[in-house]
Amino acid sequence: MTFSYKMDKFIKITQTKSVIDRVKNQKRTIEALGLGRPNYSVVKKDTPQIRGMIEKVKHLVKVEIS
Repeated sequence: MTFSYKMDKFIKITQTKSVIDRVKNQKRTIEALGLGRPNYSVVKKDTPQIRGMIEKVKHLVKVEIS
């Protein structure tokens, strides 16, 4: 996944899979993103820090750039 960083942009992150039976750092990353259950969504500012968190749990979330 290649991303361009735009500080004015926002991204919508939707959790698509459960964190049950996932390693602790993935559970904590999902929690830090403000998610917790499948089909929950949050809108975050597009920053390198958020992109790094998404990269760690990309198999559990869907990302939409807005």
